[in-house]
Amino acid sequence: MGSDSVADKSERKEKERKKNLALAPIAKPLAGKKLSAEHKCLKRGVKEVVKSIRRGHKGLCVIAGNISPIDVITHVPILCEEADIPYIYVPSKEELATAGATKRPTCCVLVLTKPSKGELDPAGQEKIKDKYSQIVADISELASSLF
Repeated sequence: MGSDSVADKSERKEKERKKNLALAPIAKPLAGKKLSAEHKCLKRGVKEVVKSIRRGHKGLCVIAGNISPIDVITHVPILCEEADIPYIYVPSKEELATAGATKRPTCCVLVLTKPSKGELDPAGQEKIKDKYSQIVADISELASSLF
């Protein structure tokens, strides 16, 4: 039974290594496993994310690092920087889709600070605000360690 767990661990490490090989060279800063987002208040896909950023919505942009061709997403970080929206890369578009509660792999997701439809109660809004500020602080820490 002990050999099965060793085999499973080595298999997981091999999968992780293959995922990292598929990353685009611009996929920095890369999120750790701890950073995640709730699937509420999401805009999925390049078209929706770009439209939301241009309309002035604020939030956190999460971009998949294994997109091919890379030209599909190269303009998204620039738009985020111009709009003062924090962004981070994750290793896999499949994992990003799973986190975004969709079965189809997606290039990027914008986690909005407010829901696009309806209102949240003050407690819910405060909870989102606290989590958002914590995640932004984590991303800023990752980005500062790069430069």
